Amino acid sequence: MTPDAEFSDLTGKLLVAMPGMGDPRFEKSVIFLCAHSHDGSMGLIVNKPAPGLHMDDLLDQLEIPKGEGSRGVNVYFGGPVEHGRGFVLHSAEYAAESSTLKVGSGFGMTATLDILQDMAAGSGPDRRLLALGYSGWGPGQLEDELGQNGWLTCDATPEIVFAPDDGGKWMAALASMGIDPLSLSAAAGRA
Repeated sequence: MTPDAEFSDLTGKLLVAMPGMGDPRFEKSVIFLCAHSHDGSMGLIVNKPAPGLHMDDLLDQLEIPKGEGSRGVNVYFGGPVEHGRGFVLHSAEYAAESSTLKVGSGFGMTATLDILQDMAAGSGPDRRLLALGYSGWGPGQLEDELGQNGWLTCDATPEIVFAPDDGGKWMAALASMGIDPLSLSAAAGRA
């Protein structure tokens, strides 16, 4: 079997952290995979708001005028890589010319200032999640973690990704797979 035959593109899927993962940054994390290939993977944690940080704070730093669309918008911890870089995961109806990465049929990801300006003005995407930093894996690293039972994967839905209950996203992702969290073990093993 060739390596390509074994590779499964997980772009647009959710990674759901297993109990006992060992890395506290990812405990009970739900990560939307924006890109996954033989060259590596990139995703955004969608259920961990950064404590005390809101979009208005970022707009002040970037000297972008605040508007109705920015009030009360949380900023999320997207992952431990490039903390100062911002990403907006959003519904697919919004697209900035040449800077929006379409991810599947229902999502887009934009990492340019124009989306923040549009969001502040109230003309941004209908559904959005603003994150600082991202989660990244080198070639084969995510596959190794999946093989060691560090993550489960499931389909991403806007109802999970953009749900207002960040604390419930991990359980909702598990429920979408028919898994009861109480049945999960922190011990890895293979039959």
